[in-house]
Amino acid sequence: MTTEQSQKGTLYLVPNTLGKTPENNTIPDYVLNIIRQLDVLIVENVQTASRYLQWVGDTIPEYEIDFFVLNKKTPIQEIISFIKPLKQGKDAGLISEAGCPVVADPGSELIKLAHDNDITVSPLVGPSSILLALMGSGFNGQQFSFHGYLPIDKNKRQSAITQLEKESQKTGSTQIFMEAPHRNDAVKKDVIRLCQPQTRFCTATNLTLPDELIISKKISEWRKDAGLSIHKEPTIFLIYA
Repeated sequence: MTTEQSQKGTLYLVPNTLGKTPENNTIPDYVLNIIRQLDVLIVENVQTASRYLQWVGDTIPEYEIDFFVLNKKTPIQEIISFIKPLKQGKDAGLISEAGCPVVADPGSELIKLAHDNDITVSPLVGPSSILLALMGSGFNGQQFSFHGYLPIDKNKRQSAITQLEKESQKTGSTQIFMEAPHRNDAVKKDVIRLCQPQTRFCTATNLTLPDELIISKKISEWRKDAGLSIHKEPTIFLIYA
């Protein structure tokens, strides 16, 4: 750390749980202790961040915390202003809605600005549904691509699924994506219908929660038994051809 960095605050990238449970099985104690010391928080939604702080417990009182909202609609000039407390020597935390910050979440511009301003960036350990799903799938973990959300339009989504399968066939890489939970069943049906019988398909649902369910098998087997509905259940999808 340079002398200039030591005079500035640290931007902590704070993981969130993938779902709330009474017990803590995903966030290390040292991360919880850092959260409890932060009075500047950059969040996607203040209400959900507040609920997370209540779950963490023993945090600085919320009325003493400066909250800054950063979502996909936040203009760059406003994001630039979030750097000010850090330049003045205060530590700040960027909190994800679920899982790890920036991974399928906004925040990369803030981190880029922090680096440009010689501010220390410290990513903290926590759960990532994408990596947990990959670990549990049995698919290629040496080569994989994450595509975020597929197109909302039905025809474009189906075309995207076909392209993902072709990419996996060509490169041997695992193709990972997610969907708005209320479209999960439609996406699962599309994959089962469109992909080749020998292609493998995995759904990883409610990861780290008591009802966690990971199903990984060939499309030919999915066509025999498509399993239960995953409507509105947080799910990661993986294709491996």
